[in-house]
Amino acid sequence: MNQAAALLAILMLEAVLGYPRRWRHPVEAVGALIAAFERRWRRHRRIGGVVLLAVLIGLAVAAGLAIGMLGWVAVILVGTTGLAQRSLHDHVSAVATPLAAGDLVAARGAVAMIVGRDTDTLDEGGVATAAIESLAESFCDGVVAPAFWFLIGGLPGLFVAKAINTADSMVGHRTARLAAFGWASAKADDVINWLPAQIAGLLICLVGRGGWRVMLRDAGKHASPNGGWPESAMAGVLGRRLGGPVCYDGEPAMRAVLGEGAVPDAGDLRRALRVYRGACMMMWVLVGVIAWAR
Repeated sequence: MNQAAALLAILMLEAVLGYPRRWRHPVEAVGALIAAFERRWRRHRRIGGVVLLAVLIGLAVAAGLAIGMLGWVAVILVGTTGLAQRSLHDHVSAVATPLAAGDLVAARGAVAMIVGRDTDTLDEGGVATAAIESLAESFCDGVVAPAFWFLIGGLPGLFVAKAINTADSMVGHRTARLAAFGWASAKADDVINWLPAQIAGLLICLVGRGGWRVMLRDAGKHASPNGGWPESAMAGVLGRRLGGPVCYDGEPAMRAVLGEGAVPDAGDLRRALRVYRGACMMMWVLVGVIAWAR
């Protein structure tokens, strides 16, 4: 079995089964390691952050190679833990259902599970915007990027991508406490997601049959060098405006405005989920073509 065929099996299996909620996810163990390392090495600033990144990459490669020695069945089963097609869809659907029913309190609680901004005062448009942005960006981080790196480097490649993404989410913030220590993780995440982000935007535009103009025009406006590609593509496909003012821990912040038109509503969130499902399916087809060609 070649890596593309194994990836197709992983994508299909993960979409059907997801990850058992009663089991501790491996990312939690990685997160615990990062947190412990950060407490001990943060005072070393950038050097400490570089050492953290090197340790994570080394452990990820070693774990991937060890599991690979057990055979393709083990690779496929373990590989499903590195993808988030099903869990991302479930989390965003948990926002869309109460929002469509007019239950704003429940929708706020659900969207708070997937975004870092303050959600207590969000109206329907604010909840829909937050969920759509998270769906688009996480399509890259949680689906396209790990799949891409599995295709390039097998299970070690997938594990490295997930480890870097986890480190970036935990210590890659531009705060006074973490700016220096998290620098290496943030830069590494920018590098590994650069091409996958553009692939994610491309898939969204292909499925949505549009959005190209908005994606090419607005992707560079985003604070992240990568997040703007899938988010602006989704904004263009939906014909809605994403970004704008938000609050984090009570402090107002301004996100770049992507797209044009009205602020999205509950119906637009449902449309975004359909585009997401279509983009995942198109990725399956492309991986299947690569597997057949090999």
